Amino acid sequence: MNKIVKSGVEYILERVDVDGLREAEVLVTGGAGFLGSWLIDSMVAAGARVTCIDDISSGSRENVQHLMGDPRFKFIVGDVCGVELKGKYDYIVHMASIPSPEDYVRRPVEAMLPNSLGLLNVLRYAYKTGARVLFTSTSEVYGNPEVVPTPESYWGRVNPIGLRSPYDESKRFGEALCMAYLREYDTDVRVARIFNTYGPRLDFKSSYARVITRFIAQAFRGEPITVHGDGRQTRSFCYVADVVVCLLRMLLNDNVKGEVVNVGSPHEVQIIELAKLIKKLANSNSQIVFTTPRPEDPKRRAPDISKAKSLLNWMPEIDLEQGLKLTIEWFEEVLR
Repeated sequence: MNKIVKSGVEYILERVDVDGLREAEVLVTGGAGFLGSWLIDSMVAAGARVTCIDDISSGSRENVQHLMGDPRFKFIVGDVCGVELKGKYDYIVHMASIPSPEDYVRRPVEAMLPNSLGLLNVLRYAYKTGARVLFTSTSEVYGNPEVVPTPESYWGRVNPIGLRSPYDESKRFGEALCMAYLREYDTDVRVARIFNTYGPRLDFKSSYARVITRFIAQAFRGEPITVHGDGRQTRSFCYVADVVVCLLRMLLNDNVKGEVVNVGSPHEVQIIELAKLIKKLANSNSQIVFTTPRPEDPKRRAPDISKAKSLLNWMPEIDLEQGLKLTIEWFEEVLR
């Protein structure tokens, strides 16, 4: 395991009561992805036995390669929409998804299936076996919100037939499906609405990389740092280790059944300011250039995390500059 990731896992385990994970059987769909692999590393380190299902459409074997051969880890290459689930799990975390905006606009049909058919497969299995399910949803369910910071009680402002709708609406459907299983079958579900997350293992090789990854890669290569629109749109960015702390607390807390919780940093930053900060931290001479705005790109996005604070005693501890330094250091190591 990379030393920066290893340090991050230690940080996570210091902040989570992991007694419930020791000898637990856990299934993680999409576990070879950026966030899923961090979660699996933390669970295995805590003593859980983890099965990962991933079709490698947006994840990478490299993210879990160091776990191959560990008797506590099992890797299955498969599509969660059709794979036959076997065995008995205490916990299931459904993370299989296509999270990059450029990617889900390019592959709209494939983007809709994991959050609908894939989740249905998981929930049917959980109902039969009694497993607890954590569904990782997204801030995209809020669309272009009129209320910022946005609380969980906000219903969203989403174009159901727009270019972003395959991701937005499938996640909204997934949330509704979770609540339907809770109400009709008393299935133990909980939903995490995750805002922008970054850190080591974000895919910098893909031409569809997310904003922080793209900016760092461009800065390292001396290429223009490309900002969509005028750069005044805002996002909030949370370091991956802080996000995993919250997800594990949600998964292990008996009092979170049926809850929907925002997971992210409450601090907004303009994309142009993010580009300037990455350029500075990477010691880059790249120019910042402005390109065509993304269709239906929300102007502002930041969570109200009052619920996470009160229910889980959680808030992010790693600020943006500190997290970006760790991410850039990881980039330097893997590119060396």
